[in-house]
Amino acid sequence: MAAATSVVRSASLHGYPELARQLGLDANALMRSVGLSPRCLDDPETPISAVAVRDLLEASARAAQVEDFGLQLARGRRLANLGPISIVLREEPTARQALDTLSRYLRLLNASLLTRIEDAQDVVIIREEVLLEGAVPVRQAIELAVGVMFRILQELLGPQWQPRRVCFSHRAPANSSSHRALFGAHLEFNSSFNGIVCAARDLQTPLPTADSGMAPYARRFLDQTLSRTGNNTAQAARQLVAALLPGGRCTADQVAQHLSMDRRTLHRHLQADGETFSSLMQAVRSEFALRQIRDGDHAMAELAELLGFSGASAFAFWFRRRFACTVSAWRNQNQTLTDPIPRADDPVPDPAVGKSAQS
Repeated sequence: MAAATSVVRSASLHGYPELARQLGLDANALMRSVGLSPRCLDDPETPISAVAVRDLLEASARAAQVEDFGLQLARGRRLANLGPISIVLREEPTARQALDTLSRYLRLLNASLLTRIEDAQDVVIIREEVLLEGAVPVRQAIELAVGVMFRILQELLGPQWQPRRVCFSHRAPANSSSHRALFGAHLEFNSSFNGIVCAARDLQTPLPTADSGMAPYARRFLDQTLSRTGNNTAQAARQLVAALLPGGRCTADQVAQHLSMDRRTLHRHLQADGETFSSLMQAVRSEFALRQIRDGDHAMAELAELLGFSGASAFAFWFRRRFACTVSAWRNQNQTLTDPIPRADDPVPDPAVGKSAQS
Protein backbone atom coordinates (compact mmCIF):
# COMPACT_ATOMS: atom_id res chain seq x y z
CA MET A 1 0.00 0.00 0.00
CA ALA A 2 1.49 3.33 -0.98
CA ALA A 3 1.44 5.85 1.83
CA ALA A 4 3.42 8.66 3.30
CA THR A 5 5.84 7.66 6.03
CA SER A 6 4.29 8.13 9.47
CA VAL A 7 6.35 10.22 11.86
CA VAL A 8 6.39 10.80 15.60
CA ARG A 9 8.08 13.36 17.82
CA SER A 10 11.41 12.15 19.16
CA ALA A 11 9.88 12.85 22.59
CA SER A 12 8.18 9.47 22.11
CA LEU A 13 11.55 7.99 23.13
CA HIS A 14 11.94 10.16 26.22
CA GLY A 15 13.84 8.10 28.80
CA TYR A 16 14.95 5.46 26.29
CA PRO A 17 18.73 5.76 26.78
CA GLU A 18 18.40 5.57 30.57
CA LEU A 19 16.10 2.53 30.46
CA ALA A 20 18.30 0.78 27.91
CA ARG A 21 21.37 1.26 30.10
CA GLN A 22 19.50 -0.01 33.17
CA LEU A 23 18.75 -3.21 31.25
CA GLY A 24 22.36 -3.61 30.09
CA LEU A 25 21.79 -2.46 26.49
CA ASP A 26 23.84 -0.23 24.22
CA ALA A 27 21.24 2.45 23.48
CA ASN A 28 23.23 4.21 20.74
CA ALA A 29 24.03 1.00 18.89
CA LEU A 30 20.40 -0.13 18.99
CA MET A 31 19.19 3.24 17.71
CA ARG A 32 21.65 3.18 14.83
CA SER A 33 20.62 -0.38 13.97
CA VAL A 34 17.09 0.83 13.16
CA GLY A 35 18.24 3.94 11.32
CA LEU A 36 17.90 6.49 14.13
CA SER A 37 20.63 8.90 15.13
CA PRO A 38 21.08 9.19 18.91
CA ARG A 39 21.29 12.95 18.37
CA CYS A 40 17.59 13.03 17.40
CA LEU A 41 16.84 12.91 21.14
CA ASP A 42 18.53 16.28 21.70
CA ASP A 43 15.37 18.08 20.50
CA PRO A 44 12.06 16.50 21.56
CA GLU A 45 10.31 18.06 18.54
CA THR A 46 12.49 16.24 15.98
CA PRO A 47 10.26 14.18 13.65
CA ILE A 48 11.40 10.56 13.38
CA SER A 49 10.05 7.47 11.66
CA ALA A 50 7.23 5.69 13.50
CA VAL A 51 8.42 2.42 11.95
CA ALA A 52 11.93 2.98 13.32
CA VAL A 53 10.50 3.65 16.79
CA ARG A 54 8.48 0.44 16.62
CA ASP A 55 11.55 -1.49 15.46
CA LEU A 56 13.64 0.00 18.26
CA LEU A 57 11.13 -0.93 20.97
CA GLU A 58 10.77 -4.51 19.73
CA ALA A 59 14.54 -4.94 19.25
CA SER A 60 15.20 -3.58 22.74
CA ALA A 61 12.65 -5.92 24.30
CA ARG A 62 14.27 -8.89 22.56
CA ALA A 63 17.81 -7.85 23.44
CA ALA A 64 16.93 -7.28 27.10
CA GLN A 65 14.75 -10.43 27.15
CA VAL A 66 11.87 -8.56 28.76
CA GLU A 67 8.22 -8.51 27.67
CA ASP A 68 7.39 -5.11 29.16
CA PHE A 69 9.97 -2.75 27.65
CA GLY A 70 7.35 -0.35 26.29
CA LEU A 71 5.51 -0.35 29.60
CA GLN A 72 8.70 0.39 31.54
CA LEU A 73 9.32 3.32 29.19
CA ALA A 74 5.80 4.65 29.88
CA ARG A 75 6.28 4.73 33.66
CA GLY A 76 8.38 7.88 33.63
CA ARG A 77 6.15 9.87 31.29
CA ARG A 78 4.69 13.20 32.32
CA LEU A 79 2.12 15.45 30.74
CA ALA A 80 4.92 17.90 29.99
CA ASN A 81 6.45 15.39 27.55
CA LEU A 82 3.60 16.22 25.15
CA GLY A 83 5.10 19.65 24.53
CA PRO A 84 2.77 22.59 23.72
CA ILE A 85 -0.25 20.28 23.82
CA SER A 86 0.24 19.83 27.57
CA ILE A 87 -0.40 23.55 28.13
CA VAL A 88 -3.77 23.34 26.38
CA LEU A 89 -4.75 20.11 28.15
CA ARG A 90 -4.06 21.53 31.59
CA GLU A 91 -6.48 24.41 31.03
CA GLU A 92 -9.42 22.29 29.89
CA PRO A 93 -12.25 22.27 32.47
CA THR A 94 -12.53 18.46 32.66
CA ALA A 95 -10.44 15.41 31.78
CA ARG A 96 -13.10 14.43 29.22
CA GLN A 97 -12.59 17.68 27.35
CA ALA A 98 -8.83 17.27 27.65
CA LEU A 99 -9.13 13.88 25.93
CA ASP A 100 -11.09 15.42 23.07
CA THR A 101 -8.41 18.08 22.68
CA LEU A 102 -5.68 15.46 22.73
CA SER A 103 -7.46 13.52 19.98
CA ARG A 104 -7.68 16.66 17.85
CA TYR A 105 -3.93 17.26 17.94
CA LEU A 106 -2.76 13.65 18.16
CA ARG A 107 -1.31 13.44 14.66
CA LEU A 108 1.11 16.20 15.59
CA LEU A 109 2.50 13.81 18.21
CA ASN A 110 2.25 10.46 16.46
CA ALA A 111 0.81 9.99 12.98
CA SER A 112 0.71 6.20 13.40
CA LEU A 113 -1.41 6.17 16.57
CA LEU A 114 -5.20 6.00 16.37
CA THR A 115 -7.02 7.06 19.54
CA ARG A 116 -10.82 6.79 19.68
CA ILE A 117 -12.94 7.94 22.62
CA GLU A 118 -16.37 6.37 23.03
CA ASP A 119 -19.12 7.14 25.53
CA ALA A 120 -20.98 4.02 26.66
CA GLN A 121 -23.55 4.60 29.41
CA ASP A 122 -21.59 5.17 32.62
CA VAL A 123 -18.12 4.57 31.14
CA VAL A 124 -15.78 6.18 28.64
CA ILE A 125 -13.71 3.81 26.50
CA ILE A 126 -10.35 5.04 25.20
CA ARG A 127 -9.23 2.79 22.36
CA GLU A 128 -5.61 2.82 21.16
CA GLU A 129 -4.32 1.24 17.96
CA VAL A 130 -0.99 1.51 16.15
CA LEU A 131 -1.41 1.69 12.37
CA LEU A 132 1.71 0.65 10.47
CA GLU A 133 1.88 -0.99 7.07
CA GLY A 134 2.45 -4.73 7.22
CA ALA A 135 1.73 -7.19 9.97
CA VAL A 136 4.65 -6.16 12.14
CA PRO A 137 4.75 -6.80 15.91
CA VAL A 138 3.53 -3.73 17.81
CA ARG A 139 3.16 -5.09 21.34
CA GLN A 140 5.77 -2.73 22.81
CA ALA A 141 4.37 0.30 20.96
CA ILE A 142 0.84 -0.53 22.11
CA GLU A 143 1.88 -0.95 25.75
CA LEU A 144 3.81 2.32 25.56
CA ALA A 145 0.77 4.14 24.11
CA VAL A 146 -1.67 2.75 26.68
CA GLY A 147 0.82 3.38 29.48
CA VAL A 148 1.33 6.99 28.41
CA MET A 149 -2.45 7.56 28.21
CA PHE A 150 -2.79 6.13 31.72
CA ARG A 151 -0.05 8.43 33.04
CA ILE A 152 -1.73 11.45 31.40
CA LEU A 153 -5.06 10.64 33.06
CA GLN A 154 -3.41 9.98 36.40
CA GLU A 155 -1.63 13.33 36.27
CA LEU A 156 -4.87 15.13 35.39
CA LEU A 157 -7.06 13.31 37.93
CA GLY A 158 -4.57 12.64 40.71
CA PRO A 159 -2.46 9.62 41.75
CA GLN A 160 -5.42 8.02 43.53
CA TRP A 161 -7.39 7.67 40.27
CA GLN A 162 -7.86 4.14 38.94
CA PRO A 163 -9.49 2.96 35.69
CA ARG A 164 -12.29 0.44 35.54
CA ARG A 165 -10.23 -1.77 33.22
CA VAL A 166 -7.03 -1.69 31.16
CA CYS A 167 -7.25 -3.91 28.08
CA PHE A 168 -4.75 -5.41 25.64
CA SER A 169 -5.59 -7.50 22.59
CA HIS A 170 -2.34 -9.49 22.88
CA ARG A 171 -1.84 -12.42 25.25
CA ALA A 172 -0.69 -11.94 28.83
CA PRO A 173 3.05 -11.87 29.56
CA ALA A 174 4.65 -14.69 31.54
CA ASN A 175 4.85 -12.24 34.46
CA SER A 176 2.33 -9.39 34.65
CA SER A 177 3.59 -7.89 37.93
CA SER A 178 4.80 -4.68 36.26
CA HIS A 179 1.41 -4.27 34.55
CA ARG A 180 -0.40 -4.68 37.88
CA ALA A 181 2.03 -2.29 39.58
CA LEU A 182 1.22 0.45 37.05
CA PHE A 183 -2.44 -0.14 36.21
CA GLY A 184 -3.83 -1.97 39.23
CA ALA A 185 -5.65 -5.28 39.35
CA HIS A 186 -8.27 -4.73 36.63
CA LEU A 187 -6.28 -6.03 33.65
CA GLU A 188 -7.66 -7.85 30.63
CA PHE A 189 -5.48 -9.58 28.04
CA ASN A 190 -6.73 -11.19 24.81
CA SER A 191 -9.31 -8.40 24.81
CA SER A 192 -11.20 -7.18 21.75
CA PHE A 193 -9.31 -3.87 21.90
CA ASN A 194 -6.34 -2.04 23.37
CA GLY A 195 -7.14 0.79 25.75
CA ILE A 196 -8.61 2.03 28.99
CA VAL A 197 -12.15 1.92 30.37
CA CYS A 198 -12.89 4.84 32.72
CA ALA A 199 -15.85 5.79 34.86
CA ALA A 200 -17.58 8.65 33.05
CA ARG A 201 -18.11 10.57 36.29
CA ASP A 202 -14.35 10.54 36.98
CA LEU A 203 -13.65 12.28 33.68
CA GLN A 204 -16.28 14.94 34.40
CA THR A 205 -14.60 16.00 37.63
CA PRO A 206 -13.53 19.68 37.32
CA LEU A 207 -9.78 20.02 36.88
CA PRO A 208 -7.74 22.61 38.77
CA THR A 209 -7.13 25.39 36.24
CA ALA A 210 -3.48 26.05 35.52
CA ASP A 211 -4.25 29.63 34.40
CA SER A 212 -0.82 30.15 32.91
CA GLY A 213 -2.19 32.49 30.27
CA MET A 214 -0.30 30.53 27.63
CA ALA A 215 -3.12 28.25 26.49
CA PRO A 216 -4.52 30.61 23.76
CA TYR A 217 -1.04 31.03 22.27
CA ALA A 218 -0.33 27.30 22.44
CA ARG A 219 -3.67 26.48 20.83
CA ARG A 220 -3.05 28.99 18.01
CA PHE A 221 0.38 27.46 17.39
CA LEU A 222 -1.06 23.95 17.33
CA ASP A 223 -3.89 24.92 14.96
CA GLN A 224 -1.42 26.56 12.58
CA THR A 225 0.83 23.51 12.68
CA LEU A 226 -2.13 21.21 12.12
CA SER A 227 -3.26 23.19 9.08
CA ARG A 228 0.24 22.96 7.57
CA THR A 229 0.28 19.17 7.85
CA GLY A 230 -2.57 18.94 5.36
CA ASN A 231 -5.12 16.15 5.05
CA ASN A 232 -4.06 12.83 3.56
CA THR A 233 -7.30 11.15 2.52
CA ALA A 234 -5.75 7.69 2.26
CA GLN A 235 -4.33 7.92 5.77
CA ALA A 236 -7.61 9.26 7.18
CA ALA A 237 -9.56 6.52 5.39
CA ARG A 238 -7.15 3.89 6.72
CA GLN A 239 -7.77 5.07 10.27
CA LEU A 240 -11.54 4.95 9.73
CA VAL A 241 -11.38 1.44 8.27
CA ALA A 242 -9.46 0.31 11.37
CA ALA A 243 -12.05 1.95 13.61
CA LEU A 244 -15.13 0.66 11.77
CA LEU A 245 -14.07 -2.91 10.93
CA PRO A 246 -15.18 -4.64 14.15
CA GLY A 247 -18.72 -5.91 13.76
CA GLY A 248 -18.76 -5.47 9.97
CA ARG A 249 -19.71 -1.79 10.06
CA CYS A 250 -17.19 -0.63 7.47
CA THR A 251 -18.26 0.33 3.95
CA ALA A 252 -16.98 2.86 1.44
CA ASP A 253 -20.16 4.90 1.93
CA GLN A 254 -19.63 5.05 5.70
CA VAL A 255 -15.98 6.06 5.37
CA ALA A 256 -16.86 8.73 2.82
CA GLN A 257 -19.60 10.08 5.08
CA HIS A 258 -17.16 10.35 8.01
CA LEU A 259 -14.80 12.29 5.72
CA SER A 260 -17.63 14.64 4.64
CA MET A 261 -17.53 13.57 0.99
CA ASP A 262 -19.43 11.23 -1.32
CA ARG A 263 -18.18 7.80 -2.35
CA ARG A 264 -17.02 8.90 -5.81
CA THR A 265 -14.94 11.69 -4.31
CA LEU A 266 -13.39 9.21 -1.88
CA HIS A 267 -12.50 6.89 -4.75
CA ARG A 268 -10.88 9.78 -6.68
CA HIS A 269 -8.75 10.75 -3.67
CA LEU A 270 -7.69 7.16 -3.08
CA GLN A 271 -6.91 6.64 -6.76
CA ALA A 272 -4.65 9.70 -6.68
CA ASP A 273 -2.70 7.97 -3.90
CA GLY A 274 -2.53 4.70 -5.85
CA GLU A 275 -5.24 3.07 -3.72
CA THR A 276 -8.72 1.64 -4.00
CA PHE A 277 -11.11 1.15 -1.12
CA SER A 278 -10.78 -2.60 -1.57
CA SER A 279 -6.96 -2.52 -1.39
CA LEU A 280 -7.13 -0.31 1.70
CA MET A 281 -9.59 -2.67 3.39
CA GLN A 282 -7.47 -5.69 2.49
CA ALA A 283 -4.28 -4.10 3.81
CA VAL A 284 -5.82 -3.17 7.17
CA ARG A 285 -7.53 -6.54 7.54
CA SER A 286 -4.31 -8.39 6.73
CA GLU A 287 -2.29 -6.32 9.17
CA PHE A 288 -4.76 -6.80 12.01
CA ALA A 289 -5.44 -10.48 11.26
CA LEU A 290 -1.79 -11.55 11.39
CA ARG A 291 -1.13 -9.37 14.42
CA GLN A 292 -4.04 -10.85 16.37
CA ILE A 293 -3.20 -14.42 15.38
CA ARG A 294 0.48 -14.11 16.31
CA ASP A 295 0.18 -12.04 19.49
CA GLY A 296 -3.17 -13.19 20.92
CA ASP A 297 -5.19 -16.30 21.68
CA HIS A 298 -8.54 -15.35 20.14
CA ALA A 299 -10.99 -17.98 18.91
CA MET A 300 -11.89 -17.97 15.21
CA ALA A 301 -15.33 -16.49 15.90
CA GLU A 302 -13.74 -13.63 17.86
CA LEU A 303 -11.24 -12.94 15.07
CA ALA A 304 -14.06 -12.92 12.52
CA GLU A 305 -15.99 -10.32 14.51
CA LEU A 306 -12.90 -8.15 15.10
CA LEU A 307 -12.20 -8.12 11.36
CA GLY A 308 -15.77 -7.52 10.22
CA PHE A 309 -16.70 -10.93 8.82
CA SER A 310 -20.11 -12.55 9.11
CA GLY A 311 -18.68 -15.61 10.85
CA ALA A 312 -15.71 -17.89 11.40
CA SER A 313 -16.15 -19.73 8.07
CA ALA A 314 -16.11 -16.46 6.09
CA PHE A 315 -12.93 -15.37 7.86
CA ALA A 316 -11.27 -18.77 7.34
CA PHE A 317 -12.12 -18.70 3.62
CA TRP A 318 -10.70 -15.19 3.23
CA PHE A 319 -7.54 -16.10 5.15
CA ARG A 320 -6.82 -19.18 3.01
CA ARG A 321 -7.19 -17.16 -0.18
CA ARG A 322 -5.09 -14.30 1.19
CA PHE A 323 -2.19 -16.28 2.66
CA ALA A 324 -2.43 -19.70 1.00
CA CYS A 325 -2.65 -21.52 4.33
CA THR A 326 -5.01 -22.01 7.24
CA VAL A 327 -5.01 -19.87 10.37
CA SER A 328 -3.69 -22.72 12.50
CA ALA A 329 -0.88 -23.46 10.04
CA TRP A 330 0.19 -19.82 9.97
CA ARG A 331 0.07 -19.61 13.78
CA ASN A 332 2.21 -22.72 14.15
CA GLN A 333 4.82 -21.29 11.79
CA ASN A 334 4.95 -17.86 13.45
CA GLN A 335 5.26 -18.39 17.17
CA THR A 336 8.00 -15.81 17.81
CA LEU A 337 8.44 -12.13 17.01
CA THR A 338 11.52 -12.87 14.91
CA ASP A 339 9.77 -15.28 12.53
CA PRO A 340 9.20 -13.97 8.99
CA ILE A 341 5.75 -12.68 8.10
CA PRO A 342 4.30 -13.64 4.70
CA ARG A 343 3.88 -10.85 2.20
CA ALA A 344 0.36 -9.98 1.12
CA ASP A 345 0.90 -7.39 -1.58
CA ASP A 346 -1.69 -8.52 -4.12
CA PRO A 347 -5.26 -7.69 -3.12
CA VAL A 348 -7.68 -10.61 -3.02
CA PRO A 349 -11.43 -9.89 -3.13
CA ASP A 350 -13.38 -10.71 0.01
CA PRO A 351 -15.82 -13.60 -0.25
CA ALA A 352 -19.41 -12.64 -0.77
CA VAL A 353 -20.25 -13.93 2.66
CA GLY A 354 -18.21 -11.17 4.31
CA LYS A 355 -20.22 -8.45 5.98
CA SER A 356 -18.16 -5.41 4.98
CA ALA A 357 -18.68 -4.04 1.48
CA GLN A 358 -15.58 -3.43 -0.60
CA SER A 359 -16.78 -0.50 -2.63
